[in-house]
Amino acid sequence: MSSKAKKEDKENSQIEIADAAEKDSSAQTKPEQEDQALGQAEKVSEPAEPSTEEPEGVEQELPPPTPEELNELREQAAKAAEYYDRLQRQVAEADNLRKRLAKEKQDAIRYANEALIENLLPTMDSFEMAITATRDSGANNIESLKTGIEMVYTQLKRTLEEAGVTEIDAVGQAFDPSQHEAMSRKQTDEADEGTVLEQTRKGYRLRDRLLRAASVVVAAPVGEEEEDTEE
Repeated sequence: MSSKAKKEDKENSQIEIADAAEKDSSAQTKPEQEDQALGQAEKVSEPAEPSTEEPEGVEQELPPPTPEELNELREQAAKAAEYYDRLQRQVAEADNLRKRLAKEKQDAIRYANEALIENLLPTMDSFEMAITATRDSGANNIESLKTGIEMVYTQLKRTLEEAGVTEIDAVGQAFDPSQHEAMSRKQTDEADEGTVLEQTRKGYRLRDRLLRAASVVVAAPVGEEEEDTEE
């Protein structure tokens, strides 16, 4: 046999030995892989042990209250009921007070002039008496009417004064636009310019408030054209 043929036979035998070794190693590896797979399957199939830890967010059940706690809760409930009853009573009283004050205000506005009218009733009586006297007195009816009118005027003036009404005496006073209303100007050398000469209609004040300005004639210097200011 030549050296070349020997060389080829040696290479072929080495290849066969390598293939046989590879088959043996693969045969040995496959059972190991199967064992590993079986082990993993057994681990998966094994039931998980129940956890003793409670999940988050779940409240623990509270123990029942003790007799002392129950008594305290009953006392607090009784106090709360008492306070609520008091509150309802106070609300009702406040509402009644509001209604009563509103009614009293309306009555005060409606009957504000009650006292004044009551004081004017005697004046009405005097008017009726004067009218009756003029009818029954015959020839003396003029004097009776005059007496009756004077009596009525006196009573009415006294009633107004008692209510706080006073007359504005403007004659001889300097003209005051806050209390006087100039109806005309009259030339004269007997009084200073701007002095009130005559009062054509009386003015009245209710305490410090002006009810009606006095209508007056004001003095003007001689030679000035007389001016009528009446509207």
